[in-house]
Amino acid sequence: MAACAPKLDTERLICAEADMNTFPYRHNGLNVTRHQTVIPSDEFSGLEIIETYFVNHGKPVTVHAYELCRTALEAHDTVVWSLQPSSTSERLDWVLPVTPGFAKTNYLGMNNCDYGGGIPMVDLWQRDGGMAIGIFEPVLKMISMPVEWKRYGQCVTMALRYDLPEPVQLNTGDTLRCLKAFRLKHEGDYFNALRVFSTYMQQHEGITLQPSEPEAFEPVWCAWGYGRPFKMDMVLGTLDKVAELGFRWVDVDDGYQIAEGDWNTNAYFPGGDADMRHITDEIHRRGMKAKLWWAPLAADPGTQILKQHPEILLRTKEWAPEFITWWDSWYLSPVSEVTDQYTADLLQMFMQRWNFDGLKIDGQHLNCCMPDYGESATLENPWQAPEQMHTYFGKVYRQARQYKQDAVVQVCPCGCAVNYWLLQHINQAVASDPMSSRQVRMKRKAYAAMAPSLAYYGDHVELTDGGDDFASQIGTGSVIGTKFTYPEDNPDWTEGPFKLTPEKEALIRHWMGIYKEHNLARGEYLNLYTWGYDYPEAHVIRQNNALYFAFYLDPGMPAFDGTLQLRGLDPATIYTAVEYTTKQPRTYVVNGADPVIHAAFDRNYLIQLIPNK
Repeated sequence: MAACAPKLDTERLICAEADMNTFPYRHNGLNVTRHQTVIPSDEFSGLEIIETYFVNHGKPVTVHAYELCRTALEAHDTVVWSLQPSSTSERLDWVLPVTPGFAKTNYLGMNNCDYGGGIPMVDLWQRDGGMAIGIFEPVLKMISMPVEWKRYGQCVTMALRYDLPEPVQLNTGDTLRCLKAFRLKHEGDYFNALRVFSTYMQQHEGITLQPSEPEAFEPVWCAWGYGRPFKMDMVLGTLDKVAELGFRWVDVDDGYQIAEGDWNTNAYFPGGDADMRHITDEIHRRGMKAKLWWAPLAADPGTQILKQHPEILLRTKEWAPEFITWWDSWYLSPVSEVTDQYTADLLQMFMQRWNFDGLKIDGQHLNCCMPDYGESATLENPWQAPEQMHTYFGKVYRQARQYKQDAVVQVCPCGCAVNYWLLQHINQAVASDPMSSRQVRMKRKAYAAMAPSLAYYGDHVELTDGGDDFASQIGTGSVIGTKFTYPEDNPDWTEGPFKLTPEKEALIRHWMGIYKEHNLARGEYLNLYTWGYDYPEAHVIRQNNALYFAFYLDPGMPAFDGTLQLRGLDPATIYTAVEYTTKQPRTYVVNGADPVIHAAFDRNYLIQLIPNK
C-alpha cells in the first residue's frame, strides 16, 4: 500500500497562539521544537512505536490539542476497507467501506448521551495489505481517529487527535509528552492489526485477558422473548422445553426489578427473594445454570438509592446528572466508594440469596461515561472517570467469582464498539444486539483477534437475518442462543412473535446437534480470508484436527454458483470434505495440492475438512 506523501509522521500542535504543523516553529517570540523517536518493534513485523515530545523554548503557549500519525494512503480502487471502532447511537458496523466523500471522526469519548468508548486503533486495507494507527496506553484516552477520503482526491487520510481535557500552558523550558502512538503495516485485514494491538497491550501495557471456562461456551436460552412484563410462571413453564432442546444457560432478563437502580423484585414477584430463589432452584433442578440480567451504573429518578445516596450520581462540569436515554435513568459514578458498596450488596443478593450463577450485564452506557465532577468521585481529576470506568467491572467480576468460582460474566455494550479495557473483566463477549448476521460475524472476527480464548456469544438468533441464521453463529465459532417462547407469546408484549412453532423447534434441534457435535465455539479462528476482498465472505475454524470453512452471502446478493478456494490446506494431504450442516451431508475428496471446489448456495455453505491418515 503506497503513501501519497513521503512523510507519514506529520504532527500538529494546536495552541491558542498558533496552529503549528512545521517544526521547529519560530514566530513572534514562539519557539517550539518537536522531538520524536520511532522504534521498530523486534516482536511484531511492520510495527513502529512512536514517542513524541514538544519542547517550548520561547514565550509561554497554551496548548489545546495535538495531532499525530497523519497518514495518507493511495487508493488503488473505488473502495478502501476500514476498521473504525468508535461508538455512536447509529450503531454502525465496526468495519466500513471508505469511498470518495467519506468522513468519520471516530471520537472515543461520549458521542451521544449513552454512547462512547471503543478500541483506540483505526485500520485501512486493500488487496495488497493495510496500515493501522493507534495508541498504546494503559487506560482509555479520549482521542479522535479521523478517517477521510476527499471527494476528488486519490488518497484516504487518517490521523490521531487528542484534545486535552483542559488547556495546558507550556512555559519556557516545559515539555509536553504525547500519548504513545503506533503505526502498523500489515497483510490481510483488521484481524491481523487487532491481533498485534491486543498482544502488545497484554505484553507491555498491563492488560490481562483470561481464557473462558467450559461453562461460558454452553448454549443460551433467554427469557427476553417474553419481554419486560414477563411473569414468573412464563419462565418456569418454558424450562422443561429449554432443557429438552439442549440449552444449558437460562437468562432471566429485564422486568423483574422495581426500577433501574432499585433491583429488588416488583409486584410480579410478590414472594420477593423466595420467588427468585424458586426460579434458580427450578433451573438447577433441570441441570441448567442461571444468569441474571442487570444494568448497573443506572438509576431511575425517584429510586430509593438516589433518595438515600444522592451523592452517588455522576455529575457533569455543570453539576447536572448525566442522562441515560435508553433507560430513562441517571448515570451512577463508576469511581465512587458509595457505588462500590451499593454494588457489593446487590451482588450478594443476586448470587447468594437468589443463587444465580452468572450475570448478563447490559447497556450501551456501560462502555464509557462523561468526566465525573461529583462529590463522591475518588479521582485526581474528573477525566479519570471514563479512563478508569473499566475498573468498576473488574470489581464486579472478582466478587461474582468469589461467590461462584465458575461464574459467567457477560457485558453487553449494546450496539457499541467494545471498550477494549472491558475485555479484562469478562469471560463471555457478546454480539451485543446485532443489526444483522453480518455484524455477528464481523464482531466475532474482531473478538477472536483481540482475545482468542474468550467465549463469544452470538446473541439471540432472532436478531440475525431471517431470525434463523444459526449458520452465522456456528460457522464463525460463536455460542448459539435464542429467546423463543413456549407454549405461547406474552400477550402483554408487542414484540415478536417468538413462539416455538414445530418448524422452529425442528430448526433448533438440527443446529443444536451440530453445535454440540463439532464444538466450534471452542476452536481456533484462522484468518485466511480478507474481509471486503474475498468473495463470498469466508471464515475458518480449526478444531479437533479438522478445518471448518464457512462461506456467506448477505441478503439481496445473488446466489453463488462457482469455485471456492480452500486456504490453509497441506499440499501433501488428501482431505475428506463433509457438508456437515445439511440434513443429508454430502462427502467428497479434496486434494490439498489443488484446494478448489465447486459450490452452489444462496445463503451459506459450511464444510468440514478432515485430513486422511
